[in-house]
Amino acid sequence: MADNITPLNKIRNFSIIAHIDHGKSTLADRMLEATHTDERDKRKERVLDRLDLEQEKGITIKLQACKMQWKGYQLNLIDTPGHVDFSYEVSRSLAACESAILLVDATQGIQAQTISNARKALDLGLKLIPVLNKVDMPNINIEERMREIESLLGFKEEEILLVSGKTGLNVDKLLDKIISDCPPPQGDINKPLKALVFDSFYDEHRGVVIAIRLIDGKIIHNNSKPQSLWMLNRKSSFKPIEVGVFNPDLYETGTLTAGEVGYIATGMKDISYFTVGDTISNKEDTEPLVGYKPPKPNIFATFFPTQTEDYENLKVALTKLSLNDASLTFTPQRSDLLGAGFRCGFLGLLHMDIVQERLEREYDIDLVITAPAVEYQVTKTDGTELIIQTPQELPDPSYIKEIREPWVRMELMSPDKYIGDLMELCQNKRGQYVNTKYLMSNASDMQFRDQYIILEYDMPLASLIYNFFDQMKNISSGYASMSYEFIDYFPADVVKVSILVNHEEVSVLDFLDTRESVRPKATKLLSIMKDVIPRQQFPIPLQAAIGSQIIAREDVKAFRKDVTAKLYGGDYSRKLKLLEKQKKGKKRLKQVGKVNIPQDAFLAILKT
Repeated sequence: MADNITPLNKIRNFSIIAHIDHGKSTLADRMLEATHTDERDKRKERVLDRLDLEQEKGITIKLQACKMQWKGYQLNLIDTPGHVDFSYEVSRSLAACESAILLVDATQGIQAQTISNARKALDLGLKLIPVLNKVDMPNINIEERMREIESLLGFKEEEILLVSGKTGLNVDKLLDKIISDCPPPQGDINKPLKALVFDSFYDEHRGVVIAIRLIDGKIIHNNSKPQSLWMLNRKSSFKPIEVGVFNPDLYETGTLTAGEVGYIATGMKDISYFTVGDTISNKEDTEPLVGYKPPKPNIFATFFPTQTEDYENLKVALTKLSLNDASLTFTPQRSDLLGAGFRCGFLGLLHMDIVQERLEREYDIDLVITAPAVEYQVTKTDGTELIIQTPQELPDPSYIKEIREPWVRMELMSPDKYIGDLMELCQNKRGQYVNTKYLMSNASDMQFRDQYIILEYDMPLASLIYNFFDQMKNISSGYASMSYEFIDYFPADVVKVSILVNHEEVSVLDFLDTRESVRPKATKLLSIMKDVIPRQQFPIPLQAAIGSQIIAREDVKAFRKDVTAKLYGGDYSRKLKLLEKQKKGKKRLKQVGKVNIPQDAFLAILKT
């Protein structure tokens, strides 16, 4: 067995971090080809992006790991997502590495997410290798981009490697640089087993598979007499059915040693049993690894199937998706108007869009989705603490002592010419200014097209999820980028706004917001409803109310038959008499009339 053990000085664990769409997955594929790790059909682009949606959108949703051999060294790559919603995946990957390739797109330059990820890596003590990607593209100024990396990230020109993930240019040099520059993992094979769980997913034949990085010790799996392993934070044990490495598919080796990255197949069905960030050991009393937090949903929305008979299909589909996505949570929810559905928790709006698209494509379910909302903390007058995700859960205002909403620290990076408008946007979204950082050096030999500035704002998460990203991109012509991280919950004057159609509350359209923000939001919602709700034989009042106080109103006009058409001359009072008679009939109709809001009208309302 000793012959199979790779010495620690021959192992390199590294990650690739960058902004969304800077070419991480493509570069990873070129590395697999250069090391002859993946010899399958090359017609499918981006080998490490397994989902059809990942292939189509060109983004990485689930992180992947892969073991490669290069010049006698074992290189363990962990590919990471770049979108801000999936930053928790980035932190998982970085926790399992000693070094990271910091990838910058030569066509787009450094963006906020690049700097945010670089900071995370440095905080964890990782060695960074700066790489400029897409250097084969026409009309790019490579010298300017290299000066940008020098100035913004503090690297020297000779440290920056120029590569092309598309053509494979200098990928071999990058692999050599990983061996020469990246520190080998620290660890002791003779100590008790200590391994970090950085991912988990469900496999049909192997049950829940956990991806691990071994810090100390070793795992030697024997099918006839499997050893018990302990999850130290959960304080429970399990017996593995298979141990191996990612190659990039699962490849059984039976052995993993300190410093290596691999997987353990557990044979179990419940993915929630294996918390990401937990520590695996062969001894119950081992001290667990510190400083790791499991992912937590940031926004919530309710999914209803448009056809009630699809409820069970939706339940099965969400269950299957949650098997491979530990951050997706869902609980049953019921609406008088839309029937049974599920309240789902997501990391962000992109995460929600991806889950929605996968449900509609892969499971063929048509959905009605309520507006996304955040989680609030409520302290009642009797001291009881509540966590609420829907307006219906908010207690009567007379029983509420305090409501707290989540806030985030946001870093917004943009060329300086857009800063004024972006600051105004942040202020309008209840942002509180923290700091401004000027990124470019003042050296006279550095002439850049744009002076880049980072704005730091503290902002309620609720303001961030309502259209902020789209407005930021519009204002900055697509040049601005942002990253954010959760700070804490702070007190807010939050109220529930009820939406009434013909004096009846439509609870699925109710929303929570601060008192100062609700009126324009309610007015906009009612004006949209007025356009999509079909007209009836009687006028329909649409109202938004806080308690018994009406704060906004619109009316859907009634159909009107021209009862005066048969009149030809005569006194005006004849016309008035007929109109008065019609009005009485309309009033009687209104008393017995009930407004039927069709499904497509609801879809149009909820999409806003």
